[in-house]
Amino acid sequence: MPIFRLSRRFVARLAMAVLAAGLLSGPVAAQQPPDSHAPPALRDALQAAWQQHPTYRASEAQLAASRARLDAAGQPLYNPEIELAADDEGPDRTATVGLNLTLDLSGKRRVRRDAAAARVEQTAAEARMRRRDFIQQWFAGWAELQTAQQRVRTGERRLALVTRFAGLADKQFAADDISGLERDLALLARDEAQAEQSRLIAEHAEAEARFRSLGGAPDSLAAMALPSDTLPPPVTPGIGIEGLPDWQAAQAAALAAEREVTVARRNRVADPTVGVRAGRIDYDGLQDNVVGVSVSIPLFVRNSYRAEVVAAQADADVAIAEVERVQIELDADRRRAIDSYAAAHAAWSRWQASRGTDVERRANLLERLWREGEQSTADYLLQLKQTLDTALAGAELEARLWRSYADYLAATGQLERWVGLEATP
Repeated sequence: MPIFRLSRRFVARLAMAVLAAGLLSGPVAAQQPPDSHAPPALRDALQAAWQQHPTYRASEAQLAASRARLDAAGQPLYNPEIELAADDEGPDRTATVGLNLTLDLSGKRRVRRDAAAARVEQTAAEARMRRRDFIQQWFAGWAELQTAQQRVRTGERRLALVTRFAGLADKQFAADDISGLERDLALLARDEAQAEQSRLIAEHAEAEARFRSLGGAPDSLAAMALPSDTLPPPVTPGIGIEGLPDWQAAQAAALAAEREVTVARRNRVADPTVGVRAGRIDYDGLQDNVVGVSVSIPLFVRNSYRAEVVAAQADADVAIAEVERVQIELDADRRRAIDSYAAAHAAWSRWQASRGTDVERRANLLERLWREGEQSTADYLLQLKQTLDTALAGAELEARLWRSYADYLAATGQLERWVGLEATP
């Protein structure tokens, strides 16, 4: 908003009209008592959003698929084969029925089941990762929407101020109390505020769209403010990174890769096929019974399947390196999340305790100082703009506080318990 000097007579009339309108007043956010969990309304809304989101159904389907693969891996590898044979060679006729079965003597079924079990653990950990990421995104979207709403309300107060200012300027210009340049500056200030308000409204629409894409229902939470004063300071996490789903998924993947090496090695062991057959033979008018036993063993001569073992071992080495990488990143991310939340929490505490951020007190003080003639008109207008900018900065700080708090809970393994989703996959 442009700052300019006007005649004291004109400003006196403007200030009396603006301050009488009471446009700086706003609703005070209701505070909730401290709690070790998210507020019940937030928990219910988040749980409903998660259970209705496609990511939840995809996670459940992936878990069902991995469990079905575990059941499949626990089934016998080979089915019996029945063989019917009939020979007609001159006067001899032979008819037999046989049964063949390949035997798993090397324990391939067991090692495959062990590898599939590790894959189930990996899938479950990845499902928890997706759920945690969804919770973080949902909270970030909700905080962003709350911030956008506060900014729109502040913008409305600013627009009302400068609109009234421009209207009074028109009247004063018509009465030849101010110059046309002063009137034009007031109109430019109003146009600038209108353009800025349209931008704030567009940002609010974008924030609402992002929140709705995460299954959020803005209408159901419209009456609830951010319970920022209930957030506790950061503490030393009670669990290590071993309790985080990222590490658990990487560890399960490494374990599964190691077991796949064992599977590849067992696949190099040939499994024998045992067969029995019985029947009758007719020759020269005579009949007799035929009984036979056969054993066949494949010879891995042309393909020893050694390359599969080498490839599986390389995959296992990759998975082990991935565990180390995830561990390093989780350690660094935990430190970052704790430090970021500590800084945001300290900044918010100072913000709340500072008298300079009290918009109502500043507005009343500005009015008193102007009435007593202790500050100029230009200073009054400048500080009025700074007061409104202070409210916008406070909304941004509060949103950053909640984003860093969600990151802190996720990095320390407390996010799912905080929202009441720790008991489900």
